[in-house]
Formats: sequence, structure tokens, C-alpha cells
Amino acid sequence: MTSPIHMLGFAGSLRKNSYNRAGLKIAQQLVPEEATLEIVTLDEIPLYNQDYENDEPAPVRSFKEKIHHADSLLVVTPEYNYSIPGVLKNAIDWASRPTGKSVLEGKPAAIMGIGGRFGTVRAQQHLRQVFHYLNMPVLLKPEVHVMTAWEKFDDDGNLTDDKTREQIQALVEALVQWTKRFTS
Repeated sequence: MTSPIHMLGFAGSLRKNSYNRAGLKIAQQLVPEEATLEIVTLDEIPLYNQDYENDEPAPVRSFKEKIHHADSLLVVTPEYNYSIPGVLKNAIDWASRPTGKSVLEGKPAAIMGIGGRFGTVRAQQHLRQVFHYLNMPVLLKPEVHVMTAWEKFDDDGNLTDDKTREQIQALVEALVQWTKRFTS
């Protein structure tokens, strides 16, 4: 028997009641039996400083090690000012450094986002550009950009919209298949 596919997920939001964090938890519940989705937060990762590349802070080492051991990534991004949040870019910068030693190189990934009127479409596109530069194969379809999140989640962060649940499930299942293409 082969070991299950191990996916690592993180959301580019520090807000405790973030819709994106809630969406990541929903994704974790919808993972097929042949895979697992471990969730990590970016809360403790300090601002990137090249002075510490060779003596990384413990939260950075832990984050990079989890990425290294994961078969693929599920990144959930809010959209701030037509782009990805600084906290997400910061974590990606740490994981991609030092040059030539990126733990992101060749790592299969999927992106989703939960937001307002445009459902994080622009942030996801920007994140795809970053991942392209880092030589990460990014799943293109299905796309999950949830619009008007406040209408689809209750006050406790529970997803109340079946169509959104189906979209997230389709993405997670596609990520499992996508990962198999790169880990076989």
C-alpha cells in the first residue's frame, strides 16, 4: 500500500475569524481518503530579513521543513489592494530563500481565495505569477474564487453554501490528482 498524499495548506491571513482560514478548514474536511491536508498558520513568521537567511528563526525553519515534507501545497489567499497580502508574500519569500535552496522549487500547488465582490481573482493571478517564477506547477482548474463571503459563511465560520462546498471539494480532489502527476 502506498502512503497517502500529504498536502500542506496555509491561508494568507492572520485574522482569527478569516473567511480564508475557514475555507481552508472546509477543504481539510473534504480531502479524499487517499490524502491528508495539514494546516499551518503564518502567525509566527517574522518579516523576511536576508541577514538571517543562514540562521533562520525557528518558525521559519519549521515552516520550510513542513513544505519540504509535503507532496503539494494548497494556498488560500485573501485579496488586499488588488494583490496578495504582505503576510503571504513574506512567507513565500522566506520559503524561497536562500537562492538555489528554495523548498518551493517544483512543488505542486493549488490556489483558492474567499473574498468580496471579485472573489480574490486578482490576488490569485498575482500569486500564480509568483509561483511561476519559483518554478512551481500550479493547478489551473478548477478555479475557486468565492465572492461575497459574508453571504456564504455564518457568524461562526461555518460554510452554508453547497455550491461553494462543491467547488472546494472539486479543487481538493483535483489537487490530489495533480500531485500524483509529480510524485509518481
